[in-house]
Amino acid sequence: MEKKAKIFVAGHRGLVGSAILRLLHDQGYTNLISRTHSELDLTDQSEVKAFFERERPEYVFLAAAKVGGIHANNTYPAEFIYQNLAVQNNVIHFSYLYGVKKLCFLGSSCIYPKLSPQPMKEEYLLDGKLEPTNEPYAIAKIAGIEMAKSYNRQYGTKYISVMPTNLYGPNDNFDLQNSHVLPALIRKFVEAKESNSPAVILWGTGRPRREFLFVDDMAEACIFLMNTYDGNEFFNIGTGEDVTILEVAQKIKAIVGFTGALEFDSTKPDGTVRKLLDVSRINALGWKAKIGLQDGLEKAIDWYIKNRK
Repeated sequence: MEKKAKIFVAGHRGLVGSAILRLLHDQGYTNLISRTHSELDLTDQSEVKAFFERERPEYVFLAAAKVGGIHANNTYPAEFIYQNLAVQNNVIHFSYLYGVKKLCFLGSSCIYPKLSPQPMKEEYLLDGKLEPTNEPYAIAKIAGIEMAKSYNRQYGTKYISVMPTNLYGPNDNFDLQNSHVLPALIRKFVEAKESNSPAVILWGTGRPRREFLFVDDMAEACIFLMNTYDGNEFFNIGTGEDVTILEVAQKIKAIVGFTGALEFDSTKPDGTVRKLLDVSRINALGWKAKIGLQDGLEKAIDWYIKNRK
């Protein structure tokens, strides 16, 4: 990507989009464009068409999506499939119609089967049944991967797809009902310390294993691929290492300085037992995650405490 190229970051206020925008700016890209939801509704076909016709971006990072944890996916399945399909259909299609040179579509590791072998390789896609709690979201993201690949095959576009593991960091969603597990843990421990609660009660058993990637590493991977890769494969993005929910809760507890008890409510769902990505495909191209879990958690907790209001 040329430093003066016009680059559109869709979803620039979200966890990933904001990190991509920050890193592009830090790397010297000078013609960055973004729109808030009130300025551009990406689910509205006519608005998206008018935007692309007027702005003519050369590169697109498609980080806009409706996302959430187990509770949100269970509660709003229709919104998750409709909004995500609408956004990616509009942005990918009009990127093609208005000559975007390259596009990066962000998916999710939940595209893989519930009982997928571990670690999960890219070729395991569509090899089994999905996790029921987030099936509508996963199906939308799978459609996005196939849409990007299909446009490449038929129209010769250069659209790439990336499947991140569990992300965390600045501008995450810390809502206790609709967030992912790690930001919810951060908020619970910070508030418990401040209110001198005797215990923090967490969902499930604490035994499921999860891989966590600091969002700045994710942004770096996306920009790396946009600058180095032109093929039709998609890429897992992660650390290649995982921990139990109990272990990450204990780390957060220690960083926050909460001295009360840690309890689990086993009547609540655990979700998938293990989700670890095989990241050998992108590692082979020369990219690896740099920010360790301890360092990343310290950064994320510090950001939350300073910015939560």
